[in-house]
Amino acid sequence: MAVNLGRSALSRIPAASRPQVTPGEAAAGIVHIGLGAFHRAHQAVYTEEAMAAAGGDWGIVAVAPHSRSVADALNAQDGLFTVTELSAAPARTRVIGSITSARHLPADPDGTVALLADPAIGIVTLTVTEKAYGLEPPDDGQASIPDLLARGLTARARTGAPLAVVSCDNLTGNGERLHDVVLRRLALSGADDTVLDWVAGQVAFPRTAVDRIVPASTDATYRRVTETLGVSDGAAVDAEPYRQWVVEDRFPAGRPAWELAGAVLTDDVTPWEDLKLRTLNGVHSTLAYLGALAGRRTIAETLALPGMEAAMRRLIAEDIAPGLCPPPGVSVVDYGDEVLARFANPAIGHRTLQVAMDGSQKLPQRILRTIAARRATGERPELAALSVAAWIRFAAGKSDAGADLALDDPCAREIRAALAQANGSPSAVVDAMFGLDAVFSPELAADDEVRGLVAGWLGRLAEHGAADLVKGLA
Repeated sequence: MAVNLGRSALSRIPAASRPQVTPGEAAAGIVHIGLGAFHRAHQAVYTEEAMAAAGGDWGIVAVAPHSRSVADALNAQDGLFTVTELSAAPARTRVIGSITSARHLPADPDGTVALLADPAIGIVTLTVTEKAYGLEPPDDGQASIPDLLARGLTARARTGAPLAVVSCDNLTGNGERLHDVVLRRLALSGADDTVLDWVAGQVAFPRTAVDRIVPASTDATYRRVTETLGVSDGAAVDAEPYRQWVVEDRFPAGRPAWELAGAVLTDDVTPWEDLKLRTLNGVHSTLAYLGALAGRRTIAETLALPGMEAAMRRLIAEDIAPGLCPPPGVSVVDYGDEVLARFANPAIGHRTLQVAMDGSQKLPQRILRTIAARRATGERPELAALSVAAWIRFAAGKSDAGADLALDDPCAREIRAALAQANGSPSAVVDAMFGLDAVFSPELAADDEVRGLVAGWLGRLAEHGAADLVKGLA
């Protein structure tokens, strides 16, 4: 019978799968807000490998903003959890030991504020998804993330200790966006000049670009760990073998040697960020909407549809690549080929409905910027317009076979209202949806040619269905 993962169970785990650092040996130096699967498979892995290579007290205190189930599981396991890399080759599972403890924010918000104020903490990282970067409190009635950070920074200003606050969410200019929303929250809270001056001089908000496909954990995730290592892990995650982290190197209180774990430390994240958001994430979202319409459960199943891979190569080569300035020495088309190979990994069960969540927040960064870049040079963004049409048809809530598609989106009410006011013709639907100020810029909303392209694709999707339409593009 499998025993629970924890320090006492490590001796029965194969040496190659044990943590690279001794659990509990490093003191906490990082607070991470957003205790989801992505953090555990990404920043926590980089940080463990950095400490193994160069030492340092950079243990992570992980804070769960909502559900406490993962936090409870981690604390019961001495902060340990497993990451399993899935590919066509045999899966590789190892235990990660960089998390020192986990906390549940709603249960002790004041304790989390005190933690942020502790001078021993030099870095705060976040993976809280796009919709958390607003001033309004979430639906569960808890304080917003900007409010939490404003309280923590106000308390920390009394110590004078410097800090880096690092967004690891898929947002263009994520560092600047986090900086701006925190400053607005500080202003609304009545922070005095002493606090504001300290933030301006001693708090950095570096930009980052993150990349690793991390599907939601399933029963198979937990079962695989038990079969492989002989232990039970309530916080296990799966991930693809590939990972990337590009970080703007601004850390006034120091940082782990992440570069020794393969991270790219740079003065300018922008080319990497644009490449990833518009190529990988743009194609990912497009596949999610088309796949959901076609009744496909996963991204890999969607990419296997006849004509789909060829259509995505066209999207990359014809619409995405011409408007990008990639990092030196990087080919957008070659990068796109690598992305498609990763998406085709049959071992990664990345669900189309999971990727399709929060489309109103993702569309502007992932697809609409590609359209704007093409329009700036007078070109017709044909395949990028299909991406928008697929999102609109997905948002209407029915697959091509008539199955219900859940709209999990912070703008769901506004989207449904826009769809309800249209008379059903593709042009009317597009006009109504392009009126969503939270999604479409005034310039794009007024672009008759783009609206016409999207309406044309929307009509073809309704007539043929996603699978047959894409087959005809090959």
